[in-house]
Amino acid sequence: MLNYIEPVFRPPSEWKSLILQVTNGCSHNQCTFCDMYTQSQKKFRPKKLEELEQELQQVAASGARVHRVFLADGDAMTLPFHRLKAICELIHRYLPNIQRISSYCLPRNLTNKTSEQLAELRELGLSLMYIGCESGDDEVLAKVKKGETFESSLAALNKIKAAGMKSSVMILNGLGGPILSEQHALNSAKLMNAAQPDYLSTLVVSFPFGEERVAAEYNGDFRQLTQPELFKEIKLLLEHLQLDKTIFRSDHASNYLVLKGVLGKDKEALLQQVELAIHHPEQISLRQEWQRGL
Repeated sequence: MLNYIEPVFRPPSEWKSLILQVTNGCSHNQCTFCDMYTQSQKKFRPKKLEELEQELQQVAASGARVHRVFLADGDAMTLPFHRLKAICELIHRYLPNIQRISSYCLPRNLTNKTSEQLAELRELGLSLMYIGCESGDDEVLAKVKKGETFESSLAALNKIKAAGMKSSVMILNGLGGPILSEQHALNSAKLMNAAQPDYLSTLVVSFPFGEERVAAEYNGDFRQLTQPELFKEIKLLLEHLQLDKTIFRSDHASNYLVLKGVLGKDKEALLQQVELAIHHPEQISLRQEWQRGL
């Protein structure tokens, strides 16, 4: 029914959503930790409005009841405001029961969009942005070629909040390796405290095709954190988070330890689980290697 260019990725929470591929690949596509869009067929390009309208017509004709739409691929929000507005209007024309539209969003995507424009998109249903901040530490961000800083990430998150949208932020556990682990955790907590996102999740950084690209930026002095080191880093992050009502999840398939709660009311309970994982792993349920994935 839909003309996907594989592979297509989506946040775990969008498993019930219609995945509408409005762009292919990622316009940045330089992050050394990410292999999602490196295949030749994933070269970045926007999809034409005419193609999107045909796909939405097909979905409508199928009779499928669609309540949520996720705008794929990894960089839909790089599209200019007028194109995003047109896409949202098409979605409402053909899928009148839509309750929410969401998208991945790089902080740089919002540089040339005003809060007023984002608020207009919010009125059209585009209400949730998944922001891969990855880290709040400028040195880590530079080494992984994220193309963002603490300040650029915070500016984007503040703009999202000002527009009345919700933000779901991702931080990568282990991204700084052992050398930068502490500053990665502390500055990520600092960024989250300043932004107060609606949702926060942590994923363990993984390298299914090898870690050579990351290691090169660390002059070869990089390795993946051991399981105890990952737990100590997440403990440091949690200890320094000062959030009011952020829904926290560390339950992605990459995580060894599943954590769920609301910060800050569940902070102490979450820290107790991490302490158990560090000092008494036999007393807590941890994912085995074969259970983990991207």
